[in-house]
Amino acid sequence: MLTEERHARIFDLVNRKNSITLTDICEELDISESTARRDLKEMAEKGLLTRVHGGAISNRDNFLSIEADVEERLGICREEKRAIGEYAASLVDEGDFVFIDAGTTTEYMIDALTVKDVTFVTNAFAHALRLAKRGYKVLVPEGEVKTTTEAIVGAECVACLGNYNFTKSFIGANGISLKAGITTPDKAEAIVKKTVVENTDRTYILADHTKFDVVTAITFTKQSDVSVITDRVNDKQYFKEGYIKEVM
Repeated sequence: MLTEERHARIFDLVNRKNSITLTDICEELDISESTARRDLKEMAEKGLLTRVHGGAISNRDNFLSIEADVEERLGICREEKRAIGEYAASLVDEGDFVFIDAGTTTEYMIDALTVKDVTFVTNAFAHALRLAKRGYKVLVPEGEVKTTTEAIVGAECVACLGNYNFTKSFIGANGISLKAGITTPDKAEAIVKKTVVENTDRTYILADHTKFDVVTAITFTKQSDVSVITDRVNDKQYFKEGYIKEVM
């Protein structure tokens, strides 16, 4: 298991439980105690958690600088993402013109779609192929490919998406915070997401519970301007900021 993947798994565990012991980490990740200690030290230095005797505790409103790649993220919160994706798919209506963002949570939408007369735009090659195989009309913007998220980004992509008027869009996020709003760590992806939000009648953010109280580098929209679909929310203050649908 790569260091980045271990850190992402530990980050998820400590934020789900609020605290975690070295024994928990070793058992969950099947790693040695020395590796777990080193990981906690590195993560604490980055401000992702706080080390305590025998383990670590969660930091609220963590600044997350780690961006795991697609394969690593597929193993995190699988059932939660599946439930979010299935609910999101139920919101697509006949005749819609829909944007689907790159990402692992949005991927779960595709197999759950039941409507037929829909045109999709996506900046993810994998999503485009799966949608096309299911018989949908699919448009893919031009641009450059970001390998970690397998997303198309860049000025050409933004210019293309700026010409569309979407009825609905389904967008992933790396962080949701009461102070910073909806965030992502990459400037190029943030511009793409922001452009889509500005050109959509109804935008849905698909994010599991581990994304809450997390801040990454770039805010691309306010919570009040979108609807959030998640598995659960622990801090009910978020319901005062905008519409949230819990699906589990």
